[in-house]
Amino acid sequence: MTTAISQKPITSVLVANRGEIACRVFTTCVTMGLRTVAVYSDPDADAPHVRAADAAVRLPGSTSAETYLRGEKIIAAARAAGADAIHPGYGFLSENAEFAQAVIDAGLTWIGPPPAAITAMGSKVNAKALMEGAGVPVLKDIDPESVTAEDLPLLIKASAGGGGRGMRIVRELGELSDAVAAARREAESAFGDPTVFCEPYIERGHHIEVQVMADDHGQIWAVGERECSIQRRHQKVVEEAPAPLVERIGADMRDRLFAAARKAVESIGYRGAGTVEFLADETGKFFFLETNTRLQVEHPVTELTTGVDLVEWQLRVARGEPLGQIPATAPAGGVGHAIEVRLYAEDPAHDWQPQSGTVARIDLPAATRFGLLERPGVRVDSGITDGSEISTFYDPMLAKVISWAPDRDQAAAVLARALSDARIHGVVTNRDMLVNTLREADFLAGATDTGYLSDERIAELSRPLAGDGADVVAATVAALAQSARNRADARAVPAAPSGWRNIASDYQRKTYLAADGTEIVARYRFGRDGRAELPDLDDATVESVEPAEVVLSRGGVVRRYEVSAVGDRVFVDWPGASVTLTRTPRFVDPASVERPGSLLAPMPGSVIRVAVAEGDRVTAGQPLLWLEAMKMEHTIKAPADGVVSVLAVEPGRQLSVGDVLAVITEEEPSAE
Repeated sequence: MTTAISQKPITSVLVANRGEIACRVFTTCVTMGLRTVAVYSDPDADAPHVRAADAAVRLPGSTSAETYLRGEKIIAAARAAGADAIHPGYGFLSENAEFAQAVIDAGLTWIGPPPAAITAMGSKVNAKALMEGAGVPVLKDIDPESVTAEDLPLLIKASAGGGGRGMRIVRELGELSDAVAAARREAESAFGDPTVFCEPYIERGHHIEVQVMADDHGQIWAVGERECSIQRRHQKVVEEAPAPLVERIGADMRDRLFAAARKAVESIGYRGAGTVEFLADETGKFFFLETNTRLQVEHPVTELTTGVDLVEWQLRVARGEPLGQIPATAPAGGVGHAIEVRLYAEDPAHDWQPQSGTVARIDLPAATRFGLLERPGVRVDSGITDGSEISTFYDPMLAKVISWAPDRDQAAAVLARALSDARIHGVVTNRDMLVNTLREADFLAGATDTGYLSDERIAELSRPLAGDGADVVAATVAALAQSARNRADARAVPAAPSGWRNIASDYQRKTYLAADGTEIVARYRFGRDGRAELPDLDDATVESVEPAEVVLSRGGVVRRYEVSAVGDRVFVDWPGASVTLTRTPRFVDPASVERPGSLLAPMPGSVIRVAVAEGDRVTAGQPLLWLEAMKMEHTIKAPADGVVSVLAVEPGRQLSVGDVLAVITEEEPSAE
């Protein structure tokens, strides 16, 4: 006689999150026949995740602290909308034990691990002590107050939370005090907890993590491992499964990783989806880093190599179902290879500056959205659509783009092709850097580690996909398309070509600025036969010109260029590359001319600290002030030696891109 397993009914799920992860959870809920509820802040009122849900509840305010971090408001929203379960997504309250307990106390189903397990792993300091006791290898902790030169280099980490926030590398003892203070400020802002600790820093380690799933009946799955070594500012940028390092070392390392991961979650009575993270060296020796008591951003690579819908199993475990045997589709290491990249609104070539603004267009070739793949191809997980606003209040990720193929080389090629063909207009992104990475020799050889995105390498990886000379071609194409648009809008002699003259005339000129600020003058002229002459592209023949498309033949090779304009910006796209140009005005507004020595805000954000005053002498590279943007702290340094003649900001000031921060003037030589 078998004993019936008691299950909790789940009919409607509220996702206590936003953006891509909310859309991801809703997708699985719909396939399981469940109703969905979204919550949203004021900046997210028209966001895709709000429109994707069956119902939505407003959380008044703009910042995370006012909205997505207010557990009582989210529980009230669930009650108001009739939701009987809450999924936390990742980030925000996903690893907040008090919130998890409050959800349970409210009579709702918590789609996550027990609050006690979250508490046990919530402090990285306590977690490492627990893991050491369970026999899992760990790196020793160092109290920031007792650090000596012998402990260097070391890594400062926020005790609560992750995502790279609150992390700093210290290589010189004199940097320690400022680094600890900055890490504490960032941790307080992102997680509400300023506690930090230190640990030895392994310069070029491998970040390996094991996906686990556990039920209430003692069953634990280790659902493959992932390598997430390619990071910037300690945030992951490229993730893949299986891990190249593990594939290279062999099955013994995988077995040891899986055993350590099971030991880790078993020791804390875990339930649901989670990830046990390790730092490994080239020999396969590894150390426990942390346990993420939630779904991970990079979970799709595991889904695509194992065929397991991890969100579905989160829901099934939450309502009391047993896991049973791990699916036959999920052997150790999985099947084939999957690679995920995070497409961010940021500028890698300029210190990874986060970007904000309106996404005029985002068109990513995809075989599926949020689902599994049955053949080699690409999946896109995104909470952004045409017209979406990238706010300064939240993470600047536009999408996760994930490929799957039978082998790693094909997975990289498929993903690079999809990204290079994407149409992304309106904000600067890291797209070109991602494509160059996927095609780079060391990456293709699997020779990646946490130091892969070094300052030396990033300049090469950030080079434009379009290549040398492409800006001139793009400007010429843009000028021709603009002429066709002008002609289409003309009321007089509509059949005549743009700029047509009855007598011989000079070339027409249109001026554009390239992304690097270079001025490009595009010249063209339509002859009596209506054909265009291009003096700067003497090997080119214009096959056709339309307001949105120009076809050129160069050296017998025909290419189609797609042209679109938003305001004064022009986007020229063709297979494998794109160029963004800015049309220059015919007449310059004197008020727009910058005062010499002006230091402008490189990003929108808030001033959190100012280190100088008017009249201070400064040297090139000296920190002047600090901004907070997208929950990260950014240092603004003096561009040259001089005197602070104007200081235009103070702590708490909200800034837009281009706002004047200060004016640094050259110090006049004293009269002798």
